[in-house]
Amino acid sequence: MKIYTKTGDKGETSLYGGSRVAKSSAIIDAIGNVDELNASMGLIISKISATQKLESIHKILLKIQNHLFIVGGDLASPYEINPKLKEVRISESEVIFLEKNIDKIEKKLDPLRNFILPGGSEIGAMLHLSRSICRRAERSVVYANEDYKLNPILINYLNRLSDLLFVLARFANKRQNLTEQSWTL
Repeated sequence: MKIYTKTGDKGETSLYGGSRVAKSSAIIDAIGNVDELNASMGLIISKISATQKLESIHKILLKIQNHLFIVGGDLASPYEINPKLKEVRISESEVIFLEKNIDKIEKKLDPLRNFILPGGSEIGAMLHLSRSICRRAERSVVYANEDYKLNPILINYLNRLSDLLFVLARFANKRQNLTEQSWTL
């Protein structure tokens, strides 16, 4: 497979099925934000070493990276292009995976009593950054949904994913014995 095709040299690209759209379109922005989110998770995974007691985070992030490829495929094939396409649709089972992990990890954390500042360990700070990228991706999917009929579970998935990234950041900091900094006025 060739890396370059020259078909995008005039500021357009193709969605699934061959329809051409401007690279500035809301759907391409959403796909790009999801891709950036996936890349940020790859960076976190590359930074996790076995000595950090974060193997469970590593495993969860690898699964999410696979989910995000499905999210990208789902975005690239809106229902109006092919409503019967099933293999590239994010489903409720992926949302349940996120929720189960949120519940499991939250049991290991102290309850929040105030807002915390993003940061802590390098991994914790990177997870907070991925969380904010995820929120941007979610907003861009909401925006793209105004022009395209998208899978409604996409928004649920990204919303829940940002919640999981928040608890993973807290968990990473706890596992590395770093105290979270409370927001103060």
